[in-house]
Amino acid sequence: MTALQSTRDPLAFGRVAVLFGGKSAEREVSLKSGAAVLEALQAAGVDAFGIDVGDDLLARLSSEPIDRAFIVLHGRGGEDGSMQGLLECAGIPYTGSGILASALAMDKLRTKQVWQSLGLPTPRHAVLASEADCHAAAEQLGFPLIVKPAHEGSSIGMAKVAGITELIAAWRAASAYDSQVLVEQWIQGPEFTVATLRGAVLPPIGLGTPHSFYDYDAKYVANDTQYRIPCGLEAPKEQELKDLCARACEAVGIQGWARVDVMQDSAGAFWLLEVNTVPGMTDHSLVPMAARAAGLDFQQLVLAILDASLATGN
Repeated sequence: MTALQSTRDPLAFGRVAVLFGGKSAEREVSLKSGAAVLEALQAAGVDAFGIDVGDDLLARLSSEPIDRAFIVLHGRGGEDGSMQGLLECAGIPYTGSGILASALAMDKLRTKQVWQSLGLPTPRHAVLASEADCHAAAEQLGFPLIVKPAHEGSSIGMAKVAGITELIAAWRAASAYDSQVLVEQWIQGPEFTVATLRGAVLPPIGLGTPHSFYDYDAKYVANDTQYRIPCGLEAPKEQELKDLCARACEAVGIQGWARVDVMQDSAGAFWLLEVNTVPGMTDHSLVPMAARAAGLDFQQLVLAILDASLATGN
């Protein structure tokens, strides 16, 4: 047994509502994550049931006996603090980070500003609201660039661009998902993702894909995405990466579990991209891979996440 495992009797969690689905652009991923989490909890002996979050949620929270909630809602409406606030108003403990950390982490721009204020490395960026902003960003940052909606996950609406025409088109496409669009300096080099669980940093994963970047298809559909565990870094460099991600999570106020995405440039320096407070839990997802490398199978992982909802007092 590892120190991360829950030692609690599964029945001690009471009746657990697994919240998944929702209305965000990440609904389909959330449905898969929620089904996997629900199956694992029930197999472990937890009295768990699922709620596909819709317009009847308030009625269900009021009518169903619920002792705590396992949030597996990705994106807005579940990962941005609003669901956390609703559950707190209802007096229902929940998994993961609290209202403020959830809202902050969902906002890529505000997260970057917090990191910058603490001297943590994150790529140079600009906010796009017009074609004039696109021209100004191109002049300021150069190419290539990565365009992303500020409040979406799963790489939805993201595009790598190499010129001003592509940048304007990508900004318009991203604007369909979010009124606030972020553009970042492209960091050329390997990508890593680092999960945290109950205050511990799990083994980093090195990512490789033939796509231009680790996009939605590479994350959830493709079978040619490469996952490296061990991540391929020398021990001192791997520890530097883990320490950086721990500081990044602390800066945002992360609790329970999360996943940080990082790039490494040609000089070996690391650059923080974003932190996810409700990472994916599908068969392609990264946190379960990292947990396995730390000695936890999927069932043990979901129990540890659920147990953290008790330990943090959420």
